[in-house]
Amino acid sequence: MIKIEDYPLSRVPQDKRVSFLSVALVHMGMLTALDQFMLGAVLGNSMTLVDAFTAILIGSIIFGVVTYGLGLAGMREGISGSLLARWCGFGRLGSVLIGIVVAVSLLGWFGIQNAIFAKSLDFALGHTLGFGWAAALSGGFLTILVAFGFKALRIAARIAVPMFILLVAYISISTLSGHNLHEIMQLLPPGDPLSISAGITIVVGGAIVASLMTPDLTRYSKNSKHVLGVTIFTIVAGEFVVNGLAILIAKTLGTADVVTIMAQAAGGAGLLVVVFSTLRVNDLNLYSSSLGIVNAVEGLTGKKLKYISTTLMIGVLGTTLSVLGILDRFVDFLTILGVVFPPIIGIMLVDYYVLRSHRKILDNTRLEGKLPDETQTPIIGWVAIIASIVGSVVGLVTEWGIPTINSLVAASLIYWLFKVVVSRNQEPIEAEKAA
Repeated sequence: MIKIEDYPLSRVPQDKRVSFLSVALVHMGMLTALDQFMLGAVLGNSMTLVDAFTAILIGSIIFGVVTYGLGLAGMREGISGSLLARWCGFGRLGSVLIGIVVAVSLLGWFGIQNAIFAKSLDFALGHTLGFGWAAALSGGFLTILVAFGFKALRIAARIAVPMFILLVAYISISTLSGHNLHEIMQLLPPGDPLSISAGITIVVGGAIVASLMTPDLTRYSKNSKHVLGVTIFTIVAGEFVVNGLAILIAKTLGTADVVTIMAQAAGGAGLLVVVFSTLRVNDLNLYSSSLGIVNAVEGLTGKKLKYISTTLMIGVLGTTLSVLGILDRFVDFLTILGVVFPPIIGIMLVDYYVLRSHRKILDNTRLEGKLPDETQTPIIGWVAIIASIVGSVVGLVTEWGIPTINSLVAASLIYWLFKVVVSRNQEPIEAEKAA
């Protein structure tokens, strides 16, 4: 059994590694949730069928390559993604900043999922409550749930994933049974059009946080074949099954609104499953975001924030985002994720596999079953941080190519070039000192 909170600052021993399915099922759960269905519905409502599946295919290839690369490093070293970043260019404080970026992105996901919860609640009550009040109530309820740890409701929320999968299967059969693929292909997208490059970026944006968190799981994997299998398993289930079915359903029903789809296709039962799904996903979003902020503040300042007060504060912020209409900016949110996270991952991969800056230290300490000590760990990697920011800006402002690839390649190249130049300039200086 995987416990992500175990071995937070140490390597996972070989005798604690688990089976392929144990890792694969947990990893797959990241991309078989409501947010992926929402993404597929947006693609189906804004793109032709061929363009939508082209975006999924290319986005999945990008996601697969970087996820496998990070996952393999996590398996080799037996450490989480945030720890790995310390010796992959970012240093101790730089890895803390990555944790903050992840926590902020989860805060955004909390706001979006809470908005879906609120829409379902308001719809079920015949719009008597109003979206604003519904969002405030649902966000407040979930924040208290996570802050004070009502285990009974958390256990109930865990049935959401299988319930959601069964609901998607039911809606797919009932909605698509009277239509053939050729007929669906002829349907024009009724929503605001999305280009293939924009579609690819939001596909990557919808999954990229899972990519960065992959080492947290694959550190429990036994070998590289398991990591490859986990990556492929998740892509097929999340991108092609959940996203693919959502595309077909959204095109058939002519809407990207998940609440409308569920209510139209499955009635009150559909809305109930949506509520359970958002409850489960947001339970994790708020918990992980709060934990990330607490750890980040302690790492940067040495001050220990209280978990409950931090959770309440983040819950209020996330609920406010819901009320202010973050759901209406869903595509923009995914686009930002699709250009902010790839540079971070690209730099980590370049440092670990190409430059191998700390591979010797990692290899030596791995043989001893421990991590490099503070003297072997950079305090902060300014080059990596600056390259990440520049790469993100390139992805956001350039109008040619595919934004997520632009940001990934730009950051990786800048980091590699700067490191190579600095290394070559240092060699003569070190030679002079030795002489």
